[in-house]
Formats: sequence, structure tokens, C-alpha cells
Amino acid sequence: MAVIFAARRSGADQPGYAAAAAAMDALAAQQPGFCCIDAARGSDGFGITVSYWADEASAVAWRAQPDHAAAREAGRGRWYDAYDLHVARMSRSYAWRRREGEQA
Repeated sequence: MAVIFAARRSGADQPGYAAAAAAMDALAAQQPGFCCIDAARGSDGFGITVSYWADEASAVAWRAQPDHAAAREAGRGRWYDAYDLHVARMSRSYAWRRREGEQA
């Protein structure tokens, strides 16, 4: 499962946001069924975070995790102007990496 979180940051409380984001990344990694997380944010405050889960039950359990729920409420109150959340079932995935020292 892929949980896709696309958000526009409000710009408020940058240190609080950074601390909460780091804490949520670490907490998610400890949850049963967690696979990995990818994130990117532009200078305009728009960002996308995708967390990957072994199954739907794991993703639902993450949503219900009390510390994550508290961070979600803090985000609505301080850190985000808007967000969209999408949950998708993945049918396949692959990766490619340039070899070390290989020229483009």
C-alpha cells in the first residue's frame, strides 16, 4: 500500500514542524508493516510524502497510532494550509540507480 500525502505548508512554526516530521518518520519506521518512506518539498511549501506499507491493515494502524493522530491535529492547526491524502494499492515497483562513477 502507498499512502500519498500532498500538502501545502503554512510556513508557521518551522522548528516545531521539523521536529514533528523527524519524530513521525522515526515512529513510522517502528510500526509493523512499514516498508519505507519517500518525501520531497519545494521552496514554495508544497511537498509530497509517500509511505509504503505491507498491507492495508498496517496503513490503517498507522493512521490510528495515537502520536501520529496528535501530529495530524497539530498539522491542521499550525503547519498546513491544505493537504490531500491518497491511498493506493501497488501492483508493482522497481528502482534504477546510476552506478557509482558512471557518467550521465
